Amino acid sequence: MSLTKQEVEKIAHLARLALTEQQKAEYQRQLSAVLDYADMLDELDLSDIKPTAHAVARENVMRDDVIVPGLVLEDVLFNSARHAQDQFQIQSVLED
Repeated sequence: MSLTKQEVEKIAHLARLALTEQQKAEYQRQLSAVLDYADMLDELDLSDIKPTAHAVARENVMRDDVIVPGLVLEDVLFNSARHAQDQFQIQSVLED
């Protein structure tokens, strides 16, 4: 499939690219080569292959939701700059 100069200009416009005439000719050649390569896929016999969303089968791997003990509060607050009432104290970032 060969792109026309007008199609390349439209693509450049959609991509907000300002191209010179030389660049338009180069992109016309390159984009046409990419489309020609993609057209080769139409020649493949895919009648025995079922449609898939991914190349490999995917499934959610779920684990049991088990409650485990967390960190000891004293260990959590040990390296904090400031804390009070078992909570971190931070400097206010919003103005009053």
